[in-house]
Amino acid sequence: MTASQRLIETRFGAGSTADDVVAELDLTGVRAVVTGASSGLGVETARSLARAGAEVTLAVRNTGAGAKAAEDVAESAKGKVHVRALDLVDRSSIAGFVERWAGPLHILINNAGAVVSNLARTPEGWEFQFATNHLGHFALSLGLRQALAEGARERGEARIVSLSSTAHMRSPVVFDDIHFERREYDPQAAYSQSKTANSLFAVEATRRWATDGIFANAVNPGGVSTGLQRDFTQKQKDYLAAAEASGAFAYKTAQQGAATTLVAAVAPEFARTGGHYLDDCREAHTVGDDADLFENSHGVKEWALDPDAARKLWGVSLDLVR
Repeated sequence: MTASQRLIETRFGAGSTADDVVAELDLTGVRAVVTGASSGLGVETARSLARAGAEVTLAVRNTGAGAKAAEDVAESAKGKVHVRALDLVDRSSIAGFVERWAGPLHILINNAGAVVSNLARTPEGWEFQFATNHLGHFALSLGLRQALAEGARERGEARIVSLSSTAHMRSPVVFDDIHFERREYDPQAAYSQSKTANSLFAVEATRRWATDGIFANAVNPGGVSTGLQRDFTQKQKDYLAAAEASGAFAYKTAQQGAATTLVAAVAPEFARTGGHYLDDCREAHTVGDDADLFENSHGVKEWALDPDAARKLWGVSLDLVR
């Protein structure tokens, strides 16, 4: 293996917290957006960024909950904290958020996620998890591209962090039937393909936008008990229990889960490089598409980094959202 092929490592690991990652950093002058920041991983991500001096905007569907989270974050913040409405399955809401944004953006953290136990569709007929977890963030990132480019001109780079999951190992993006119009609906498979899409987005966004100084990476926060789990099916809960019993899965605190996000967002090791998938605060090793999840839970499957699939997904996504 050559030096250029070596996986990117940091001094942080599975037990590190988001606060650990930013402890020695001064993020004064950095402007960041965190979606889904009213609770869980999102609010801890926002908290650590603000503690280090960044100006953070909490992009949330429930602005009441967002305001309470902002008050909590602001108690220890060195940077300003804002709240703005954003519903990732409402294209007018995304457009409104983009239109109201002014000035440079240095960090975009696509953190928000949805889990459903039964088939649900957006008004466009899109499968709800794919629409929220991928298409909504795709449209938001497109809309904020110029702000990110301005941020990159100002500070030398801008970073996008896309939250994926170990779940990506259970399904590639099924291009022949993304929205489950012909196949039987499986909420776990739907969630899994949306998490693969999150990783593929980082690959193609970096390929297209690196010349503007914009770099995107995908992260696996690990197992964190958040509001997402309330909508898990019994099958999903049983699967998590089996994974935990096998040793392939261990729960983290929200601060520990947010650490990998912060590494991708601010760690110098990931400056001006993208298209990577991070796990436990470092770049994950790639495994074959037939690899067993329990035995390779800290890896990334080839289908989640496939440049051809990434280009195809970009085209499909662009046709849908525009």
